Amino acid sequence: MLSFLNHYLPNVIQLGWTGDTGWGTSLVQTLYMTFWSALFGGILGIIFGVLLVVTKPGGINQNRYWFNLIDKVVSVLRAIPFIILLAFISPLTMLILHTQIGLNAILVPLTLGIFPFYARQVEVALESVDKGKIEAAQSLGATTWDIIFSVYLREARAELVRISTVTIISLIGLTAMAGAIGAGGLGNTAISYGYNRYNTDVTVVATLLVIILILIVQVIGDHFANGLNHQHR
Repeated sequence: MLSFLNHYLPNVIQLGWTGDTGWGTSLVQTLYMTFWSALFGGILGIIFGVLLVVTKPGGINQNRYWFNLIDKVVSVLRAIPFIILLAFISPLTMLILHTQIGLNAILVPLTLGIFPFYARQVEVALESVDKGKIEAAQSLGATTWDIIFSVYLREARAELVRISTVTIISLIGLTAMAGAIGAGGLGNTAISYGYNRYNTDVTVVATLLVIILILIVQVIGDHFANGLNHQHR
């Protein structure tokens, strides 16, 4: 087996598992970027998505000024290609972390790159909630917070899991792009040690690992979404 790998994947074996260029290191870096940016971006996405639904015209706490402001912020950030966003917000990254390079620094553009995408999906998911349930809660004297947590988020939880799955998959793609410009992870391995050095075996294995990560996220997301659907019924 080892001779087979050495023959067909010599450059893959040469990188090893540990160390700065190891596969284990790259995998951990990708998971690190994905986890923290998904957490921060998810929190922002939920907040902005809820605010869009609540403050929109006809919403339970409509406010035209705040709706227009939040809507424009989400739309503008979502319209900026990620590679341009990296350069555009570099002063903000420097202000927050005092550096523009490294794993921690890339979390800022990753978070700002993914949360508008997630916020729009949250908005769509919450708008699909049965209006009759919202009206029933209002007639019983429920507060805005009660409706947000007990109606909107509760009724849309299966859909929220689905869109979270899609968002995390998109985020893995962004981490690969971030890695391609030196942030580390599987993207960096694929480009720096594969493509740039004409080591096709490294590029192929890095790509396969990204695909495996995506498939794992998809399977887990589908499992939880289906479970919540069955509970809802």
